[in-house]
Amino acid sequence: MIIPTADRLGDTKEYYFSKKLREIAEMNEAAPRVINLGVGSPDRPPHPEVVEVLYETAKQSDVHGYQSYKGAPELRNAFSKWYKQYFGVTLDANKEVLPLIGSKEGIMHISMTFLNKEDEVLVPDPGYPSYRSASKLAGATCIPYDLKEDLNWQPDLEALEQRDLSRVKIMWINYPQMPTGAKADPELFKKLVAFAKRNQILLCHDNPYSFILPPNNEIDPQPLSILSIDGANEVALELNSLSKSHNMAGWRIGVLAANEEIIQSVMRFKSNMDSGTFLPMQRAAAHALSLNSDWYKTLNEVYIERKEKAKELLDLIGCTYKEGQQGLFIWAKVSDEYEDGYALSDRFLYNARVFITPGGIFGKNGNQYVRISLCSMVDTLNEAISRVKEVLEKKNSQQKISISE
Repeated sequence: MIIPTADRLGDTKEYYFSKKLREIAEMNEAAPRVINLGVGSPDRPPHPEVVEVLYETAKQSDVHGYQSYKGAPELRNAFSKWYKQYFGVTLDANKEVLPLIGSKEGIMHISMTFLNKEDEVLVPDPGYPSYRSASKLAGATCIPYDLKEDLNWQPDLEALEQRDLSRVKIMWINYPQMPTGAKADPELFKKLVAFAKRNQILLCHDNPYSFILPPNNEIDPQPLSILSIDGANEVALELNSLSKSHNMAGWRIGVLAANEEIIQSVMRFKSNMDSGTFLPMQRAAAHALSLNSDWYKTLNEVYIERKEKAKELLDLIGCTYKEGQQGLFIWAKVSDEYEDGYALSDRFLYNARVFITPGGIFGKNGNQYVRISLCSMVDTLNEAISRVKEVLEKKNSQQKISISE
């Protein structure tokens, strides 16, 4: 018997990386293993002290029960202090901070809390696919807004205001931007806050990459929050995460920062969906948030070295890219040799067993681009370069033979 799926699934597809990782796993049944330069899952561990806090706390007998829906006080206080220290934003730990089981959970919670079927949602193109899928699952209609290289991957707000925005309830933004690496910009944030106020739109800023590779390859963290803009807390909320900034992707620790009214609204939905996070993980996360800036400097030293290798690989395959990108990836334009990023990705996956993400999965404006993750060791990147060189040299050799014949 086949049970039909709910109408809300509609044309929502399985997440691209879910399918691709399954294909790569099948390919890995035969050697050599595929070098995966696609997914941005940090390969390094958290700070040793964070793991030690988890271990020592988990040994206690009274920490294994259900937890508060609003998160442990020590974690909420740690997030509040972290935002004050690094973003210059004052948050009431009791009213304006809501720990999450990862910020991806927050995207779904926000969508289910605020969206009705008649609502529209502005989603970036290119942008994180979960903004679109969560909006659709909530029953709303997605309205893509263009991000293009000639505008530094920033939205054309004047063009947006030429259209009917009366049904738009949420606008998703993400700076430093994924997948393009466009940096956060205080002037852009000011314009976005003003735009949201004029059009009565909830501005949802997803901010997991702000500590990774500050501009000009500096190692000191220079994070920026939209909540630092005057008046932003009236129309904006922010999601953040320890996944990238603290190498804790699998721990699923995130946060929603917003005014009390928004927090309480999301709590009404969230409290019906989970029973809180394991307390030892919350206490370990609180310790991670208390680390000094040396942690972020060490993190960025590693990514700077890897970035140079990733650029070497992109140069080899004829892609072009802008300097100064932030985040865990490099976004690059494919050469005219390839029809699009999918063609380039497939060529090197099936011939060199190196996977590079096609930019088209992030929207039509990403079709001519690819994305390389920096979540692989330098030795792995060197091996990828070696494999790609072998494929290219083989092609050149074949072309020479063809010409001589």
